[in-house]
Amino acid sequence: MEGLKPEVEIKLKIASAAQGRILLKHAGFEVTVKRHLERNHVFDGPKGALRRSGQLLRLRNTGTVAVMTFKGKSQSGKHKVREEIEFTVSDFDRAVLLLSRLGFEATFRYEKFRTVYARPREHGHALLDETPIGTYLELEGAPSWIDRMARKLGFREADYITASYGSLYAAHCRQAGKPLSDFVFASKPTKGKA
Repeated sequence: MEGLKPEVEIKLKIASAAQGRILLKHAGFEVTVKRHLERNHVFDGPKGALRRSGQLLRLRNTGTVAVMTFKGKSQSGKHKVREEIEFTVSDFDRAVLLLSRLGFEATFRYEKFRTVYARPREHGHALLDETPIGTYLELEGAPSWIDRMARKLGFREADYITASYGSLYAAHCRQAGKPLSDFVFASKPTKGKA
């Protein structure tokens, strides 16, 4: 299908959401989507073919909007580059039912609080993600924009993370000697400042 642009992004580990808000404000970013909880369900076939091939089929629920996303295999490089097809669905539960009828099952759940930021008149976004294993800034946009914004925020290329949250969580569980389970908040954090 023509006209689809690949998703280009990096993650940057930060100490806290408060630090992220300060860094983004000083770099001229403004909130475009207030802090909200995202509940993500990853689907795969019974033999895990999508995961094994580096692809992702996800259904996201933000409470008011449900979004279906397919992500293709990542290209190697300093940025994470992959095909992304994304669209809203009107009924989360019916989308789950449809996927199950097609032979897909929910294999992994993950949650994060996300605040979306942008700089006026620029094509790129900074996403402040609070996860159960820490806080990250995700920069999405053209590679040159990502590199420029990362430097502006005080980061180097050596700080770039291209792993998915699922991969980061699996590594966290291995390091902590814990079994891999869903990547969700143990108890819901209190609502905070965006």
